[in-house]
Amino acid sequence: MTNERRVLVHPDKESLGASVAARFITKIIDVLEEQNYASVVVSGGSVSTLVLAAINASPARDSVDWSKVSIWWADERWVPAGDADRNDTQAGIDLLDHIGLLPENVHRFGAVGDFDDVEAAAAAYRDELLQHAQADDAAPRFDITLLGVGPDGHVASLFPDKAQIRQLEPTVLTIDDSPKPPPVRLTLSLPVINNSQRVWMILAGAEKASSLGLALAGAGADQVPVAGVKGRKRTVFFVDRDAAAEVPENLIASTY
Repeated sequence: MTNERRVLVHPDKESLGASVAARFITKIIDVLEEQNYASVVVSGGSVSTLVLAAINASPARDSVDWSKVSIWWADERWVPAGDADRNDTQAGIDLLDHIGLLPENVHRFGAVGDFDDVEAAAAAYRDELLQHAQADDAAPRFDITLLGVGPDGHVASLFPDKAQIRQLEPTVLTIDDSPKPPPVRLTLSLPVINNSQRVWMILAGAEKASSLGLALAGAGADQVPVAGVKGRKRTVFFVDRDAAAEVPENLIASTY
């Protein structure tokens, strides 16, 4: 099953969120039976509003020993702590403020006011990743990375035709001209994301269909960044029916 890619189609956005939440809880429990910790990467957008909120609403939520789970972010907006634009603010509202995470296991990107500039914040997060890396890696081998995908195919804050998507080193990058506001951001590079054991990408809506179709048809990451995402063990696209409109039938899986 190494490097396996699958597309799982759901009838609508609501069932998509509930399905990913249920699978996430089950997988984290499985991981914690095999090892004494689990590391998870989250991002903003559909991941938070759909998946994290659905995990929080699940009756099985408290079956996870959250004290053994560490949380990282795929990207963040360079604004003050607590700002509504920050991904960690929304993640807290949707899930993280409601479970028993240990403060030292919540790895937030720096915020405006914490560091002199965004480059210093990136260097600090780079060091934090290295401190928790396995073997000779430059970042942890995350157990699950949850990514949303934009209509243009961007993941984290890696946008089409930008220099950051072409970065081949496992590092933390800064962006000063994001096509989506706010313009200044921090993001994991693609090699850090791909150091995840499992990458789960969540897409809902017809506006995502073209990018997903291109990615699965062999488009390059420079054109469609999501095409460059590949987990060490498995890469799964969780999509609703609208987002799956251009997915080849042979790539659609009936089960996980």
